[in-house]
Amino acid sequence: MSKPNLDKIYTPKQQDIYRRCVNDDWFMLINHGAKRSGKTVLNNDLFIQELLHVRQIADKFRIDTPQYILAGATLGTIQQNILTELTNKYGIQFTFDKLNNFTLFGVYVIQCGHSTIGHLGKIRGMTAFGAYVNEGSLANPEVFDEIKSRCSGPGARMLTDTNPDNPEHWLLKDYIQNKDSSILSYGFELDDNTFLDERYRRNIKNTTPSGMFYDRNIKGLWVSGEGVVYQDFDKNVHTITRDELKEIKLDRYFAGLDWGYQHFGAIVVFGMDGEDNVYLIEEHAYQHKEIDFWVETARGIKARYGNIHFYCDSARPEYVMRFGKEKFKAINADKSVLSGIEAVATLIKQKRFYVLYDETSRFRDEIYKYAWNDKTGEPIKESDDVMDAIRYGIYTASKLKRLSLEKK
Repeated sequence: MSKPNLDKIYTPKQQDIYRRCVNDDWFMLINHGAKRSGKTVLNNDLFIQELLHVRQIADKFRIDTPQYILAGATLGTIQQNILTELTNKYGIQFTFDKLNNFTLFGVYVIQCGHSTIGHLGKIRGMTAFGAYVNEGSLANPEVFDEIKSRCSGPGARMLTDTNPDNPEHWLLKDYIQNKDSSILSYGFELDDNTFLDERYRRNIKNTTPSGMFYDRNIKGLWVSGEGVVYQDFDKNVHTITRDELKEIKLDRYFAGLDWGYQHFGAIVVFGMDGEDNVYLIEEHAYQHKEIDFWVETARGIKARYGNIHFYCDSARPEYVMRFGKEKFKAINADKSVLSGIEAVATLIKQKRFYVLYDETSRFRDEIYKYAWNDKTGEPIKESDDVMDAIRYGIYTASKLKRLSLEKK
C-alpha cells in the first residue's frame, strides 16, 4: 500500500505502529490511552491482519481449523466496539453459531467475556493462535492470564487496547511497563488522532471534567484522583435561589436514593428543563430513620411531582421491594462509581447542573469534603451519602435515556 493511501487511512502514530507490527516479531501489542484517540480503530484493522496471518500459519502446519480468541468485557461490547465497526467499515457480515462464535478467513473465532472469573470456562484447555482483548483494563487478571496462556499455537500473538486506570493497575505494572522486547506498548492522547475535527477536539477538552478525568480521557495518563472529586463545582456558578427556580420551566423530575441508618440516608429530587439542564431541588437526608419514614417522604415527593422514578441503592433490596409495593416507580440504580461520577462531573463542567444551595444543607456539607482516595482510585467513603444519591439518580437516568434513544 502506498504512502498517500496510508495517510488517508491512518494517523502518523497509527502508521508507525502498523509498520512495526507487520515487520517485527512480537507477542503482545498494547495500545492504551485517551478515548477517541485511534487505538481501537487500529487494533480492529490489525485483528483482520492477524486472522489472515493465522490462516497462513495454519496452512503451513496443515491445520484445518485454527482457533482465535476475541475477548471483551461482555459480548455486547465486542459487538459494539469491534464487529459492528468492521461491518460498517468493510461490509463484513458475521455469521454466528449456537455458541456465539464465528469463522472468518478460515479461522474459528471464539468470543468470550473477560470481566469476571466466570468467563474462564469458555477458553480453558483450548489452543489459540492469537487473541484480541478489547478494554483490557476491565479484564479479570486471572482471565487475562488464561487468555495469554491459551495463545500457544505457532506464531500466536495478542492484541490489547484499553483506556487508562489507576497507576497501581496490574495491566500497567505487569505488562505496559514491562521492558521485555516481546511486548509492544503505545500510549495515545486525544491529539494523536489527527483525523478529529478541531472543533470537536476543542469542545471535548473544554467539557471534560478537570483533574483525573481530563488526565485520563484527554492526555491518556494512568492517574488516580487527587483532592476534591468535583473540582469544577463553583458556588457562584452552580447555585440558584428559590425565586430563580420559579422562573425556570421544569418538565421532568426524578429522584436518587441512598439508604442509610448509622450514616445518612438520602433522597434527592431533580428537575430538568427543556435543554436537559439538571436542578437539585429537594434534599432529604437523615440518620436513624426506618423504612416507614422514607415511604412517607416518598409519598410527599410523589404528591408534589407526580409518579416519578426513584433510582435506588440496591444494597437494601427489601426496601426497594417495599417502595414497589407502595406503588412507587422504584428501580435499582446503576452504581458504577467512576462512570457515575464522570456523568455528574461532566454536567458540572458544562454548567448544566444547579442546586438550591440554601435548602440543601447536607449537600453543602459534603460537596467540598467528597475527596479521592489516591491509593484506590475511588472516593473516600466519608461525606458521600448525598453525593451517592446524586450519582445514582443522574447516572441511571442518563443511561436509561441513552438506551431508550438507541432502541428508537
